[in-house]
Amino acid sequence: MIKKKKPSLLLPIGAAVLLIGGGGAAYWALTKGGIGSGDLPVGAELIPQDALMTLSVSTDPAQWQQLREFGTPQSQAAFDQNLAQLRDRLLTANGYDYEKDIQPWIGKEASIALLAPQPVSSAPNVAPVLPKPVAIVVLPIQNPLQAKQLLEKPRSQTAGKLVDRTYKGFQIKETQGKAENFSVTVFDGKLLVVATDPKAMDRAIDTYKGEQGQSALKATPGYTQALGKIQATPSFGRLYLNFPAATAFTVANAPKAAASPNLAQMSQTQGVAATMNLEAEGIHFKGITWYKPDSQKTYKVENNAKSMPGRLPQNTLLMASGGNLKQFWQNYTQGATAINLALPPVAPDWLPNALKSTINMDLDKDFLAWMEGEFALAMVGVPDGSPSGLPFNLLFMVQSTDRRATEATFKQLDQTMADKYKFKVEEAKAGDQPITNWTLPAIGFAVTHGWLTDNVAFVALGSPTVPVVNDIVPKPATSLADSQPFKASVPSDPNPNNGNFFANLDLYKAKKLPLPQLPLGNQNLIDAVRSIGVTAAISDDRSTRYDVSLLLQKAGKPAPLPSPTLPPNAPSQGNNPALDIPPAAAPVPSP
Repeated sequence: MIKKKKPSLLLPIGAAVLLIGGGGAAYWALTKGGIGSGDLPVGAELIPQDALMTLSVSTDPAQWQQLREFGTPQSQAAFDQNLAQLRDRLLTANGYDYEKDIQPWIGKEASIALLAPQPVSSAPNVAPVLPKPVAIVVLPIQNPLQAKQLLEKPRSQTAGKLVDRTYKGFQIKETQGKAENFSVTVFDGKLLVVATDPKAMDRAIDTYKGEQGQSALKATPGYTQALGKIQATPSFGRLYLNFPAATAFTVANAPKAAASPNLAQMSQTQGVAATMNLEAEGIHFKGITWYKPDSQKTYKVENNAKSMPGRLPQNTLLMASGGNLKQFWQNYTQGATAINLALPPVAPDWLPNALKSTINMDLDKDFLAWMEGEFALAMVGVPDGSPSGLPFNLLFMVQSTDRRATEATFKQLDQTMADKYKFKVEEAKAGDQPITNWTLPAIGFAVTHGWLTDNVAFVALGSPTVPVVNDIVPKPATSLADSQPFKASVPSDPNPNNGNFFANLDLYKAKKLPLPQLPLGNQNLIDAVRSIGVTAAISDDRSTRYDVSLLLQKAGKPAPLPSPTLPPNAPSQGNNPALDIPPAAAPVPSP
């Protein structure tokens, strides 16, 4: 008989959730193991296919130690404090010590799946309560004997109520009368499974037994193939996001005004998956997105991004590049890019409407028609002590597929800016290259446009006293692509690729530029990141690949976690039957 208890399984899972919310970089995770699951995550046979998200993380102490070494002293201390609080709430309060009681028998990773909750009807004229996803947590039992010995320890009867029930041959223990109630059982003596809702446990059992209409995570179309493309050994973890299910859940619980008009298009994406690896200088992610088998959409397989980082100066703070601007915008407006989540940051119709209302030009006809080549948008720093009040310049580059059409667009822009907005428009030169300047002394910035080569046009906006054009014409003395921060941050794979993203946060913060506020207000996270690099590629007509690197500060070897303390209102040190599940049998064969 294999027994189980609940607090043991929640430490690694709670830590994984903590990484998503407060650790920022460490949120992508799933692993391998389970009952004959091969390279699939633990529990892939019992997690329902319609789970919103599946996450698993390593339980290897050495990897957690390495993770804790990253960051600033402040972020390291905050992270350790969160881990200690999680330990105390889930283990200490119930009489357990992770290293002594849990670590000896737990497997190499732990998984959690989030499922959409059952709809809850509310009384008339009463505001509905925002539903929370329910969780299924899976812990592999690596040493059944040690687990059995631990779970047979005497338990106090000081609080809570336990009930027993049987469902399709599985003996289940459930807590009642607490703020958080749980259902627990063991699958084949190998997996300890906990659910935060009895119906979720029943669904896991139905899924495992192959009941009609209950498909498992491992049967998700394209799932196994997608994970095979992003394998990383040894990985700290892996993640799978059921994109249509998660998007529908988010939109259904968002304000009506915020619902995405592209939900149908976005739902053609089957999933987003990623693996996470800990490296010497930070964290590396391999990600993939793919369409459903019956999706009407396919990707245009182009990986033509090659030269743009080499045209940018080394003092670039932020940049994003791609291989085909017209195609990128088309994908964005149809909800097909990775940044199109349930609530896209910029409404797709904002830009064409803005161009029409301000300069009376059409985005598709006047711009995108000739923008089918490489492009880059960058924020370039200005030298310290420069007379300009602007701390950076904005730079846009694009490879034109029709120079005559590009010249016509520039000519119309020049005329509009001179006639409607009273800019001074004049011809000039940067080196041997002709350029056009728009200046308006009253507003303190200038716009310059011109050509870098026969087919690469640029537009720069920034300081009239420190123009960025001096850094890029004819070419940078030292390019961004040749700089050490870029080389260290931006992954070389996939290759060939369809674009990059790079953020030099060390340089950005050195110039004291404002940083965006995180949803959780965790400024320590941004302080811990040195740089971010992303490389993207179209893998095939139904999937895209992304590699992401986070270079992090290193605070060094962390101190031991604070000594365990009981949370407020916790029961006395000892085993609490309301949370500490007593022995339970392995599944009993159905008659």
